Amino acid sequence: MASPTRYVQPSQETQAQLAGRVGRLHLWVRQGIQRDHVDQIFGRGRNFFHIENWYSVHALMRLALRLTGLYGRGQRNATDIQVRHQRVFLPGLPAPFWGLRLLHLSDIHLDMAPAIFQALIERVAATEHDLCVITGDFRARTHGDSQPTLEAMARLRPHLSEEVFGILGNHDFIEMVPGLEALGVRILLNECQELEREGARIYLAGIDDPHYYRADNLEKAADGIPPGATAILLSHSPEIYRFAAYAGFRLMLCGHTHGGQICLPGGFALTYNAACPRHLGAGPWRWGELQGYTSVGAGSCVVPVRFNCPPEITVHHLESAF
Repeated sequence: MASPTRYVQPSQETQAQLAGRVGRLHLWVRQGIQRDHVDQIFGRGRNFFHIENWYSVHALMRLALRLTGLYGRGQRNATDIQVRHQRVFLPGLPAPFWGLRLLHLSDIHLDMAPAIFQALIERVAATEHDLCVITGDFRARTHGDSQPTLEAMARLRPHLSEEVFGILGNHDFIEMVPGLEALGVRILLNECQELEREGARIYLAGIDDPHYYRADNLEKAADGIPPGATAILLSHSPEIYRFAAYAGFRLMLCGHTHGGQICLPGGFALTYNAACPRHLGAGPWRWGELQGYTSVGAGSCVVPVRFNCPPEITVHHLESAF
C-alpha cells in the first residue's frame, strides 16, 4: 500500500466539488488508483511497464549519462524548445474562427528542472496566440505534493492567452483541478466547452487520462455537441484515436509520448510508451476523417535530457477546408 506521504486525502470541500463535476463513482475509482497504485511499475493502464514510476532506474540513467559525458548535452537539448506552426484545415469551420491561433502545450512537467521551465516561459511569452490548450502532465512526479507545480503554473499563466483549457495526464492527480482552475486554467474532465465567436460556435472537448488511469469517457465528453459541428478533442494520449474518429471529432490534440525523448540519430524513437501505431507517436497524422497532432512535449520525464528529439510548443492555425 502506498505510503501516507505519497497520497494525502483531500478536504471534504474539495471532495464535494470534484464529485459534483465528475460523479462520485469516477472520483472514487480515480482516487483509489491514485492511492493504491501511484508508484506501481508493472501493470495498470494500456501499457504493462511504467518507467516514470521506477525512481531507482531514473538515478541509474542519470549516472550512466554522466559517465558517458552526455548528460550536459542532453540537458542543453532539453531547454532548446522549438516553436512549431501547423496549418489545420477543418471542414465546415465557421468563418469567425478562420485564422484562430491555438497554442498547444503538452507534457510541460513544470517541476522537473528550473532551466527547462525558464525556457518554456521565454518561448511562450514570445509566441502570439489566441487560445491555449494543455494536454496533460502538468507535473513530473507521479505522486506527492503538487504545490510546486501549482506555483510554477502561477508564473507561467500570465504569459498565456485569456482563455486556457487543459486536461489531466497520467502524472496528474485529480485534486490538482481546483488549484489549476483558480489560476484560470479550465480543466475539462470528460466535459465539453462551447467556444463562441460573433455568434458562431465550435466545440472543445476534453477527456480524463486514457493511458494509466483509463478514466476517459468519450460519450460524456461529446454529449451536447450537435451533429456535424466542428469539434476538437483534447486527449493526453493518442491511444483512443479510433474512438475519437468514430465519434465525429475533426481534430484531436494529444501528447504523452515525448516523441520518444531519447531517440536514435534521425529521430527514430526507441519507444513511444503508447499503445498505438508508430505514425501516431509524434507530429501530424490522420485516421480516416480525423486529423491529429501528437506533441512531443515541452518538458522532459524520468531524466531532464533529450537526444535527437527537440521539445516543442505548437501553434495550430485553424483554417476552413470548405
